[in-house]
Amino acid sequence: MSLPDPGHRLQKRCHLDVPHFAHALWRLLTIGEEGSPARGREAYCGAKAWVWRGWRKGQQVLAGEGRGASGQGRPDAPGPPAPAGLTEDEDVRAMLRGSRLRKIRSRTWHKERLYRLQEDGLSVWFQRRIPRAPSQHIFFVQHIEAVREGHQSEGLRRFGGAFAPARCLTIAFKGRRKNLDLAAPTAEEAQRWVRGLTKLRARLDAMSQRERLDHWIHSYLHRADSNQDSKMSFKEIKSLLRMVNVDMNDMYAYLLFKECDHSNNDRLEGAEIEEFLRQLLKRPELEEIFHQYSGEDRVLSAPELLEFLEDQGEEGATLARAQQLIQTYELNETAKQHELMTLDGFMMYLLSPEGAALDNTHTCVFQDMNQPLAHYFISSSHNTYLTDSQIGGPSSTEAYVRAFAQGCRCVELDCWEGPGGEPVIYHGHTLTSKILFRDVVQAVRDHAFTLSPYPVILSLENHCGLEQQAAMAHHLCTILGDMLVTQALDSPNPEELPSPEQLKGRVLVKGKKLPAARSEDGRALSDREEEEEEDDEEEEEEVEAAVQRRLAKQISPELSALAVYCHATRLRTLHPAPNALQPCQVSSLSERKAKKLIREAGNSFVRHNARQLTRVYPLGLRMNSANYSPQEMWNSGCQLVALNFQTPGYEMDLNAGRFLVNGQCGYVLKPACLRQPDSTFDPEYPGPPRTTLSIQVLTAQQLPKLNAEKPHSIVDPLVRVEIHGVPADCARQETDYVLNNGFNPRWGQTLQFQLRAPELALVRFVVEDYDATSPNDFVGQFTLPLSSLKQGYRHIHLLSKDGASLSPATLFIQIRIQRS
Repeated sequence: MSLPDPGHRLQKRCHLDVPHFAHALWRLLTIGEEGSPARGREAYCGAKAWVWRGWRKGQQVLAGEGRGASGQGRPDAPGPPAPAGLTEDEDVRAMLRGSRLRKIRSRTWHKERLYRLQEDGLSVWFQRRIPRAPSQHIFFVQHIEAVREGHQSEGLRRFGGAFAPARCLTIAFKGRRKNLDLAAPTAEEAQRWVRGLTKLRARLDAMSQRERLDHWIHSYLHRADSNQDSKMSFKEIKSLLRMVNVDMNDMYAYLLFKECDHSNNDRLEGAEIEEFLRQLLKRPELEEIFHQYSGEDRVLSAPELLEFLEDQGEEGATLARAQQLIQTYELNETAKQHELMTLDGFMMYLLSPEGAALDNTHTCVFQDMNQPLAHYFISSSHNTYLTDSQIGGPSSTEAYVRAFAQGCRCVELDCWEGPGGEPVIYHGHTLTSKILFRDVVQAVRDHAFTLSPYPVILSLENHCGLEQQAAMAHHLCTILGDMLVTQALDSPNPEELPSPEQLKGRVLVKGKKLPAARSEDGRALSDREEEEEEDDEEEEEEVEAAVQRRLAKQISPELSALAVYCHATRLRTLHPAPNALQPCQVSSLSERKAKKLIREAGNSFVRHNARQLTRVYPLGLRMNSANYSPQEMWNSGCQLVALNFQTPGYEMDLNAGRFLVNGQCGYVLKPACLRQPDSTFDPEYPGPPRTTLSIQVLTAQQLPKLNAEKPHSIVDPLVRVEIHGVPADCARQETDYVLNNGFNPRWGQTLQFQLRAPELALVRFVVEDYDATSPNDFVGQFTLPLSSLKQGYRHIHLLSKDGASLSPATLFIQIRIQRS
């Protein structure tokens, strides 16, 4: 195997293109001498020299940029030349030089700041008026939700009038972080940042877990080499260990250091650093599994890989499938030509989406989307307009954009009388700010179908008088146009709701419907008043002001006409006469009322929800916008289980896990027992155990530091596995904690669960930092339906509280599911 000149490779290499230094290094570490095929020893030795020469040359390039020892650099200095390899992309090259962009917060707050892409291609440094900790001067590409051109954010529409739209861009982040609204000096510079960030995000999405790990290794090596001399002293090695979350005993670390210091000069360089990293990054648990199947030759043939796949319980495991995996994941061309898989290729496969715990075939739309709407769980938001608490938090159209980006398909609009004949949206009788109804409808038009093509339901909480209700109807019709459902579809079965497939790209209005014949006073209760009748009985909210109540009692015919398939009605009985079935009726229940129905009439409630939609919302007493567990409502077949999307926590983790599958389209088909109108299922009495779930927690890799500013802060991780399902199935078990090791902790402990209704169960994996004197700190989690959990040896790719990837942090587990 011939290797190119390292200097030439460095000129051709691009951060967008990985492999990087660490990618080649990792191949050395994992293939090693014994794992290489024919001529492996020669290629291995040649590669070692090539990698080290290439890294030294790369270090010299980086050192010439004026980077500080911290690796953060001083981007406010005159723009340096772009690192070698990035010259092929002009947009990224411009971002590496940096740009002075104006950050826009209000009509008067327009501050110029320097923004600059870091050499890792995965983070952006930015200037702050008051210097803070290094981590407070950076945002990461992986945390970006979207990049928008022009005045496409609420902030720029309100405050960016002084800047031409062509010069403006918005960076929207995942989680609760506020948008970054920016104005560039020129339209071309704005376009460079829009195009550059889009390319970086696309490359990041396409990166394998191994490539993410490569970047991770390279960034820490660069930071730990404090004087950038391409040599590592013991002090720098200790710094590296702390950075990667390892608190190794000084004596053991020094012994390992001296074992690798063959030059005996108290510095590691070249092959010595490779040897140290090889010892540090070994995955003995993976090597053991690999060697069980590979035999003495230390490579897997296609038949041996097939045996592994069959033992894993892989569906469709064939020799052709094994050969395909070798062609896809094996990095060594010689091995690939001989249909062999080395340890390196085996690890690539297990770290890929195909080797993850989540069934990869469930990540696209795979369920039947032609059943009535009532047969699906539908991702739903409560008080969607809020970005914080319901007492004094700001309202924003951006909250709707973020909800749609998370797959939400039912959003809430609290509509109140506004000045100038324009209805507004806010949380009534509180200090929350107000936004225009028409602006929210425009956000629905522009963003409702960016992630999912399936229908969106607008749940109207109407407090407006007739005139502004007519204005609401006008805005809905004129802004949404053909998106809005204004009349019933032609259907072969009018006794059922239409399907998500029939309603693709359409918007439904949930609101109060005028009766065919008006009562004597010609008035009807509002949707909100219906809820208040329930809440008054439960003493949940104070009585509305009399003037607002008088206004809300009247329903505009124009608005009533738009409630085609979602008529807001009060749930009076769970035993309607057969001829009284009206599938277009939607009941709204507080969580307390829903729980009462589940306890007292579980099966009747299940049957009701097999035919009609039910929306459940949090108690009004949750002033801080806290959430309730949605699982109890799903157990009874409630479709629209509305949560405060702006409040992270285990409740939103469950919601994200429920809708993680089926292409994250916001619709998940309910189990058969919740779709049958004559179902005998009762979540309170699910019957005997039918499934045994066994999870052996083996190891974790590269867990994040919880306090990056404290180098000596190392996590003591433990793993908890939680089952969320019917009450009889709910359980949690956890491992012991591992002291001072977030880099490669090992457990080898087995947790076992008995399940009575596995089709409803969610499995939540949680990693915490153990603390003997206070509550454990959250490290990461991942939640998914049991029905989408694959058996065998699997990696769990951990997420943060806000649902962002913590890559390359993973758990490695073995899963067994036995069904009786």
